Amino acid sequence: MYLDMFKLDGRVALITGGNRGLGFVMAQALAEAGADVVVTSRQIGKAQESAAAIAEATGRRALGLTVDVTDAQQVEAMVQSVIQAFGRIDILVNNAGINIRKPVEEFDEASWDLVQDTNLKAPFLCSRAVARHMKEQQYGRVINLSSMLGLVALPERSAYCSSKGGIIQLTKVLALEWAPYNINVNALCPGPFATELNTVVMNNPQANQLFLNHIALGRWGRPEELGPVIIFLASGASSFMTGAALVVDGGWTAE
Repeated sequence: MYLDMFKLDGRVALITGGNRGLGFVMAQALAEAGADVVVTSRQIGKAQESAAAIAEATGRRALGLTVDVTDAQQVEAMVQSVIQAFGRIDILVNNAGINIRKPVEEFDEASWDLVQDTNLKAPFLCSRAVARHMKEQQYGRVINLSSMLGLVALPERSAYCSSKGGIIQLTKVLALEWAPYNINVNALCPGPFATELNTVVMNNPQANQLFLNHIALGRWGRPEELGPVIIFLASGASSFMTGAALVVDGGWTAE
């Protein structure tokens, strides 16, 4: 009975930035749990390639869409495309994100705006766009990708930390507003995972060791370790959980 609560049969999941990295891992995990999935990318063809790979690996229906999730019109068109293809949206994973590392005095306005638009504005736009459909069906799961850096800070991450902290607050507001409609909204806060986004740190011996010194488990997270966590947040197993920030960081923030 308890294992059945993790099943996603009949559900439709939309994962922004689901064409690579942690987004792809989470999309495939949701499909393996029984959901039909939609993955997005700003690059033409990348989302379709990833969707095809997920469909082949899991046997679930998968759709790839080319979308700039910082553009409100494109976001609305994306949601309509999902509704047209699958008839519903049950799960939204706001995963698309970017990190630009610079000291504050060197941080130009364009770089700051790009990080904020991608990491904070886009989840707002996507959540707003799916809300009316989730309200109509009286069911929804919205999972916003924050970070351990939404809770603690590192130098040269002013824009990233600000955006990820904002995601946690946005999550709490949406959770309160949408609870009457049986829509649960939670933030997922990954720590140091061995992904393309962190290659610049992992390839720098000094920076890499600094990270390892802060991780209680003494290693970088493996991307596949996030799969079971996203299934939990997207499924009935987390039905009494909303407005929370779930940290998966190998013990970094326990210090």
